[in-house]
Amino acid sequence: MATSFTRMMSGRNTAVILASMGAGTLASGYLLSDSTAAAERRRTYPPSADYPDLRKHNNCMAAALTPTIYARLRDKTTPKDWTLDQCIQTGVDNPGHPFIKTVGIVAGDEESYEVFAEIFDPIIKDRHNGYDPRTMKHPTDLDASKITSGMFDERYVLSSRVRTGRSIRGLSLPPACSRSERRDVERVVVTALSGLKGDLAGRYYSLGEMSDREQQQLIDEHFLFDKPVSPLLTAAGMARDWPDARGIWHNNEKNFLIWINEEDHTRIISMEKGGNMKRVFERFCRGLKQVCGIVTLKNI
Repeated sequence: MATSFTRMMSGRNTAVILASMGAGTLASGYLLSDSTAAAERRRTYPPSADYPDLRKHNNCMAAALTPTIYARLRDKTTPKDWTLDQCIQTGVDNPGHPFIKTVGIVAGDEESYEVFAEIFDPIIKDRHNGYDPRTMKHPTDLDASKITSGMFDERYVLSSRVRTGRSIRGLSLPPACSRSERRDVERVVVTALSGLKGDLAGRYYSLGEMSDREQQQLIDEHFLFDKPVSPLLTAAGMARDWPDARGIWHNNEKNFLIWINEEDHTRIISMEKGGNMKRVFERFCRGLKQVCGIVTLKNI
């Protein structure tokens, strides 16, 4: 069982997943291959026989993958039995558009970034303007006091928001997670959120258990997220078991929200009407730190 929102991963894992899904993830009826059958198939057919036809594709995966890289990585698996073919399936099924370059790959777990680094690293570098995960470290600074301005002209700004994705170490990521893992994500996050106090105190709404009235209210307030219908998402397994273990938490003031098991383990959002971005970011930093602190203290 995963302990910890403190060991939540933000950088590479979330960045690639967000990018691949949303511009950009095994159709809802897709069955993950039995590891024994997959191993037998790999013994029977050489990598060259399995190499996907990417001649008409326009995505980062197709640009980076070569027959040589595929041959080196095809038979490797992560400790949770995630394979290269499962990583690239969404990019194979969705060629992209000549003028819209998608990512075309997803990680099934944290270890995917190491086991399949030979393909993930160049894709990350391509998607993120030269960021090299081997030699660079993404800076994270959650000190809101460093913002000296942050007030936008409200003649032009209707609302402001800051958001990020966070995943829980030890549990498979959404393209690969089992029902039990997805439910464990929900348990960990909801337990932590229940410990928030003051202006951050709030309530969790399970998508599968909310009333029609609650659902309509969340729709009217533009809080509710829908079942994925984009081929980029469904081809990567993002709609499996919907709406099991998915939900929305928001504070009583409705300016701090957490989406659970949507496209990431969690999507954390601070927002309000108007242009006070400094206040929005301060709330975002404070909420994120408090949730991590609660998980650490309670060893959830």
